[in-house]
Amino acid sequence: MNNVTTLDQQPTFNTGNAIKPVNTEAVISRQAQEVQAAMVVAKRFPRDENEAYARIMQSCKRKSLAEQAEYEFPRGGQKVIGPSIRLAETLARNWGNLDYGIVELEQRNGESTMMAYAWDLETNTRQTKVFAVRHERKAKGKINSLDDPRDIYELVANNGSRRVRACILGIIPGDIVDAAVDQCRSTLRNGNSEPLNDRIRKMIVAFDEKFQVSKEMLEKYIGCEDTAFSENDVLRLGKVFNSLKDGMAKREDVFNIAKPKTEREVPDLKLSNEVSHFDAKDGEK
Repeated sequence: MNNVTTLDQQPTFNTGNAIKPVNTEAVISRQAQEVQAAMVVAKRFPRDENEAYARIMQSCKRKSLAEQAEYEFPRGGQKVIGPSIRLAETLARNWGNLDYGIVELEQRNGESTMMAYAWDLETNTRQTKVFAVRHERKAKGKINSLDDPRDIYELVANNGSRRVRACILGIIPGDIVDAAVDQCRSTLRNGNSEPLNDRIRKMIVAFDEKFQVSKEMLEKYIGCEDTAFSENDVLRLGKVFNSLKDGMAKREDVFNIAKPKTEREVPDLKLSNEVSHFDAKDGEK
C-alpha cells in the first residue's frame, strides 16, 4: 500500500493543553484498526519469499524499469550510486505484506512536517523518517514562496518519495535488492536491440531538453567525446538522468556548473545601483 495522507485544514477543539484537529483522533483510530486488520491478514497469509523473489526478478527483466532502476551523482569527489525510487517501489509491491507511504503531520507557517514510513506487517519491522519541507522553490536564482495547494503537494510528495525509498530499502533484505539491481543491469546490457549510436543521440537530446545539459557537459562528465561513448557510459548517464529527474541531485552539482548568488546572498541589495541578473536554471523541482 502506498499512501499520501494529509491532516491539515480540519476544525480544531481545545483539549486544555493543546489544540488538536477534531477528526485527528478518529483518523488515528481508523488507521490503527486498518493496520491491525492488515497485520492479521499478513500473519494468516505470509509471503512466499521464493515466489516474491521470482516476481521481483521478472519485473527487473522489463526494459522500461531497468532504465530507471539506478541513480548516480558525484559527492565529495566520489560517485554515489544506488537503487532508484522506482525500483524501491517495485521491490515493495512484489515483496508483499508491506505498508509504505507519506503522511503530512502538520502544515503551518509555510512549512509541512512530513513522515515517510515502510512497515513489514509480518515481522512488525518499521522504518520511519520525519522531516520538514519549506513551501519554497528555487528558480532562476530566486527563492519563491508557494501558495498554490497543487504546487505544495507536488513539492512535499517529491521530497517524501526519496525518504520512502530509504525506508523501503531499510526493510527489504539487502541481498534481494542487490540481485534486483544486477538483473536490471543485465536487462540493459542484453536487451537493447537499438544501435548504440542512436541511443547516445537520444540521450543527448533528452538531457538538453529536460535539464539544459549540453553535449559538451556530458562529454566532460564521461571524459571523452560522444562518438567514443561506450555501453557502460550510456548506462552511467542513464543513472545521472534518473538522479536529476527524481531530485536526488542538482544539475549544478553533477556537472560543476557555477551556482548563482540568490537575492538572500546579496548584501545591501536595496542600496546597490546595479541590477543583478540570475539566469541559472533550477536544478531541483
